[in-house]
Amino acid sequence: MIRGASLPRWADLFLLPMVCLLVALAATALVVAMVGQNPAEVLLALISGAFGNPRNISYTLYYATTFIFTGLAVAVAHHAGLFNIGGEGQAVLGGLGAGLAALWWSASLPGWLMLPLMLIFSALFGMLWAAVPAYLQAYRGSHIVITTIMFNFIASSLLVYVLVNFLRTGGSMATESAPFAASAHLPGVQEVFAWMGLPWPQSPLNLSFFLALLACVGVYLFVWRTRGGYRLRAVGSSPGAARYAGINDRLQTLVAMGLSGALAGMVGMNEIAGVSGKLLLDYVSGAGFTGIAVALMGRNHPAGIVFSSILFGALFQGGAEVSFDVPGFSRDMVVMLQGFIVLFAGAMNYVIAPVLTSVFGLFMKAQHE
Repeated sequence: MIRGASLPRWADLFLLPMVCLLVALAATALVVAMVGQNPAEVLLALISGAFGNPRNISYTLYYATTFIFTGLAVAVAHHAGLFNIGGEGQAVLGGLGAGLAALWWSASLPGWLMLPLMLIFSALFGMLWAAVPAYLQAYRGSHIVITTIMFNFIASSLLVYVLVNFLRTGGSMATESAPFAASAHLPGVQEVFAWMGLPWPQSPLNLSFFLALLACVGVYLFVWRTRGGYRLRAVGSSPGAARYAGINDRLQTLVAMGLSGALAGMVGMNEIAGVSGKLLLDYVSGAGFTGIAVALMGRNHPAGIVFSSILFGALFQGGAEVSFDVPGFSRDMVVMLQGFIVLFAGAMNYVIAPVLTSVFGLFMKAQHE
């Protein structure tokens, strides 16, 4: 909950984000009108492009899957008092881990063994990449924000180096690895529905969406229902008080960042195993930074992160459709539209929360009178 606010937990988790979203839509409508477009037409095209048919819904959930992982990564670190801006690099290393596992063993291992192995490698590589900044903060005093930002650039350069010098197929100019064997393919939702005799359109949505939902459940149970989660939140609330109570705050920094990196690394399952079937450049495409806005709007709670991830997935999918369906509404305008919604729905929490708290307090006072 925002410092100084006295909103109930349910209002902090659900009411505040909804008010922020409504303010964001109002501000966006004003800007759209200023550039000579019909706000109602653009909004309807955005909603239709994101949820208008099963194919569009699938694309929205596909984008949301990646944002759930990166949003959870930011949230876990937040509860330990850490600001992990390294989700981008941790996701890159997670994809590299999944890709290496597939290239090494997918030709000889069955899918029921290969896919869990890829998941383990993606989480492990992301965890190890996050553990270095965690160690530097816990034992050397380096600030986690600075080190995680720098590690994003190092991760991108490392992926380029490995792909260009070791994994790129001979005779190809494309910076990508050889395709994985079939056992490294994570089934798509349309394949699963086909097994059940149900029609579903082709899309990149795959079973990692359900893996992301399981990750939400796991994060909730760990952070709020275990002693380890209590220790982590105690350090995040007051490191000094936690040390006085006998909690090792340095160890909790390593634990929180390790879990955060593992969650971000799982992005590789969605992009590498579920869609491309090979290791590529730029498969993260800024999702690590979007995860910060997702976690902020979702109030760093798994349930809120799911809903905010779907919102951001709708912005990505619906925005792409708007640029095709609305004459004169260019791709640059779509980026502007997304930016305004991110600004007001995420960053404006700190502005809107005090106002909402006052209104809520007056309403509750009137109810009691």
